[in-house]
Amino acid sequence: MGFCARYGGVHAGIRSDFFTRVLGDRWGVTQAEIARRYPCDDLVPDPVFQAWRGVTVHATPAQVWPWLAQIRIAPYSYDWIDNLGRRSPQELQRLPDPVVGEPFTSALGGRRFGRVETVSVGEQITGTIMGAVMSYVLVSNDIGSETRLLLKIVMRGGRVIAPLLSVGDLIMARRQLLNLAALAESGGSSH
Repeated sequence: MGFCARYGGVHAGIRSDFFTRVLGDRWGVTQAEIARRYPCDDLVPDPVFQAWRGVTVHATPAQVWPWLAQIRIAPYSYDWIDNLGRRSPQELQRLPDPVVGEPFTSALGGRRFGRVETVSVGEQITGTIMGAVMSYVLVSNDIGSETRLLLKIVMRGGRVIAPLLSVGDLIMARRQLLNLAALAESGGSSH
């Protein structure tokens, strides 16, 4: 019997997720959003690493989607780090909807990375990049005037480096989601 099975259960007075959670694995999400199913869960059914991020956007899913779809051409995070100082577009580029099999994102000055794995236009895009599977999901509120922009990241491997990945991703993904939210809320113009 392993340490976690012997000492990590209810009998020891410690929640079983105590040993599986890592620093920075959750930001801006509710328990219900953590518990929900994401498309990446179907691609990595037994991950060794999971992280969730979320932000409320004061715009409809239809207003958020075009900005989310633009992660295919720019990272929308800290551009000076992950885009070699090249600014992510601040205007909509009228891109066609994402297609399974095309590159998932662009970074480091325009280099293409990853692969789009699944798409439900207007609802979610899931892709792979550097060993991670990422699902971005849009969830409308009851009256449709706000959207929750959720991100779940899973990995098959990397248990040893998971704490570093989690903190690094938290910093970058937080900025990305906040930037996308601000652009969608501003009503950004089409270019």
